[in-house]
Amino acid sequence: MEDYNKILESLSVRFVKVNSLITSQTIEIKTLYDARNTLIVPYNGNTSFRQNGIRTAVKKGEILLIPGREDISVTLGRGKGIFLDNEALEKNRKQYLDSYEIGTPIENENAAAFLLITFETKAFGSVNFFTALGIPTFILDNAEISNIAAKIYNEASVVRTGNIRFANVLTEELTIQIFRYIIEKSLFVEQLATNMNYFKDPRLVKVFSFIKENLADDLSNKTLADVADVSEDYVGQYFKMLTSINPQDYIEYQRMERAVDLLRSSTKSIKDIGCEVGYKDTAYFCRRFKMMFGIPAGKMRRREALLGV
Repeated sequence: MEDYNKILESLSVRFVKVNSLITSQTIEIKTLYDARNTLIVPYNGNTSFRQNGIRTAVKKGEILLIPGREDISVTLGRGKGIFLDNEALEKNRKQYLDSYEIGTPIENENAAAFLLITFETKAFGSVNFFTALGIPTFILDNAEISNIAAKIYNEASVVRTGNIRFANVLTEELTIQIFRYIIEKSLFVEQLATNMNYFKDPRLVKVFSFIKENLADDLSNKTLADVADVSEDYVGQYFKMLTSINPQDYIEYQRMERAVDLLRSSTKSIKDIGCEVGYKDTAYFCRRFKMMFGIPAGKMRRREALLGV
């Protein structure tokens, strides 16, 4: 328990976005991907997700948590629907999704109404908490978490003094309650036992911090080996042993997540953003960005959240 509390103390939690939405028709979003975590609370209609070839329904009263960088497909609505990738949804979002006032009667029996919350949870300022612990997309059945989600919506959807600050406080409470649920239900025991190594090895934490602070610079395995004080031949094996990912893939994820932040928060050119996160070749940066997120970097600038309206 002490180790878990230390992890929670290391977290930085940030509320990003909340929407109450309804579909105009059934849609299946293929390879839904976001660097942040997504929470879906269904109000009405069918919601399901496909992972490793298996489709699982999310019932009314349940909650779907999609950790950052989870690559899954989500279906919203009843019956046969239209298949969309991230780019197609971005181009035609208002054709398929609209704002929904909670409690409003729904005439379209195939429609799905749901609450969607996007939020960040980072350990040591750089590592996605749920991803680091190996937590996959899963369903929660917990009234207290549902109530917190509703409070976040009620707070953030109305402009008033301190509402975003309060939404951040509630999102921190949400994160703790989700983690408590995982522990109390004894979920993902093997993943937690293995991936606790993330938070116990000071050399790895040092590497995480170095990568975060030097995304624009050389982050070769030789550089990381010097930081971790291990041999260059061993650093890749060492990093993957503790994180289940090789260091260069992790670095690319961090660079792309930083690029998303810059696209949304600054007016810098795509070329300058690419350079700032370590890509001197703008064309290569754009190709890798689209491959990872499913939409061009330029469109990310206009997109607060994939399912936002």
